[in-house]
Amino acid sequence: MTTVQFTALLPLLGIAGTSMILMAAVAVRRDRRWSVAITVIGLAVSLGFVFVARSAAPCEVSPLLLIDGFALFFFALLITATAVVVLLASNYFARRDCDPEELFLLLLFATLGGCVLAASTHFASLFLGLEILSVSLYSMVAYLRRSERGIEAGVKYLILAAVSSAFMLFGMALVYADTGSLAITLPPAMTLMTLAGVALMMVGVGFKLALAPFHMWTADVYEGAPAPVTAYVATVSKAAMVAFLLRLLAAAGEPTPQLVWFMALLAGASILIGNLLALRQENIKRLLAYSSIAHLGYLMIAVIAGGADGGEAAAFYLAAYIPTTLIAFGVITVLSPADRDSDLMEDYQGLGARRPVVAGLLTAALLSLAGIPLTAGFVGKFLVLGTGVETGQWTLALVLVLGSVISIFYYLRVIVAMYMSEPVGEAPPPNTPRVPLAIAATLAVLLAIVLWLGVWPAPLLRVIHATVGAL
Repeated sequence: MTTVQFTALLPLLGIAGTSMILMAAVAVRRDRRWSVAITVIGLAVSLGFVFVARSAAPCEVSPLLLIDGFALFFFALLITATAVVVLLASNYFARRDCDPEELFLLLLFATLGGCVLAASTHFASLFLGLEILSVSLYSMVAYLRRSERGIEAGVKYLILAAVSSAFMLFGMALVYADTGSLAITLPPAMTLMTLAGVALMMVGVGFKLALAPFHMWTADVYEGAPAPVTAYVATVSKAAMVAFLLRLLAAAGEPTPQLVWFMALLAGASILIGNLLALRQENIKRLLAYSSIAHLGYLMIAVIAGGADGGEAAAFYLAAYIPTTLIAFGVITVLSPADRDSDLMEDYQGLGARRPVVAGLLTAALLSLAGIPLTAGFVGKFLVLGTGVETGQWTLALVLVLGSVISIFYYLRVIVAMYMSEPVGEAPPPNTPRVPLAIAATLAVLLAIVLWLGVWPAPLLRVIHATVGAL
């Protein structure tokens, strides 16, 4: 390995090294605070390595990985989001009869798998990264002891994710049989076998991204998993799969009409089904689950548009969606007592009077998810809509507008419950803990990012143009 390749791999080596250090520390002594400190410091060092690796990019590390600006952008996004989830998980598990040290290990492994996905240029590395990510998620979803919903969610996710991996593996096999290469490069004129292989891979991607009609696992997994794990599934795992999808479609060049039609069908169905199913939800985590289905449908419009503009719009949408979603699940995390998650609508009735700051955070997140101006969500939807219109996707553009209008109703239901409804009984329980300073500061920074991107998105757009736009 050359010095340049070693420098390019530093972010991945940082995450892997942190996991080994944490594993050794846990073997010597179990201590939640030390485990959190090691994990956060290791992730911070890995994030610093991302900037160091810029000097070596683009760099091809064997035929398996390409460390370029695109990969480094997603490295930074995944590592930062994981650090936030680690802080949320520390506060969450401190109130529960459960040792969280192994969870931090699983978070590091999953993030490593996600980063490998973002840098993969070969089907072997792709499958390796996908399985590292997926196997870690199975365990994290069912991590809480004596949680029947968590075990049920973990088993459902295990079975359906295994099926989706089988679809992807079969699709890779068909592409390899036709092209004779495992590199993620597709011929300009795809034969029927290659097209079938790509379609099967898209089915697997649809499962991972919870695109309709492959979304059946989403609500149960979101509800059953611990709140910080749900935040991770909704953000980091989705971003890693989007990174792979963008790289795959860039390798395919101009997609065939059949592939465009298939992806457009997934996008339109996800927007409509996700928003319609969210309308009557009384569980906040299930509401956000169906909302995430719709948001991935919005993002698919930019993916279908392709080119530099489509990739940049998709990357910005993710950069806006991730902090917004982390705020929403962060509020659920800090409000949850020791015996359950605060995920029922009645838990939030009257929250504006009892916990005005926390209610304000959740309000800002919901308004951003709804795409209200002066929030990051509005700019993200505007960019996606613009790419859709520029490429002639008029039907999907209209579906995006219709879905956004529908979503306003169920987001406002939660806001109205917080500010215009009286509490039901003693909800949330009187022993609901106060927000620790570290968590409060983290949520405040995330809120600042959401508002900053809604008012002044130009700096991030320049970064995305220089990295993702060069894919």
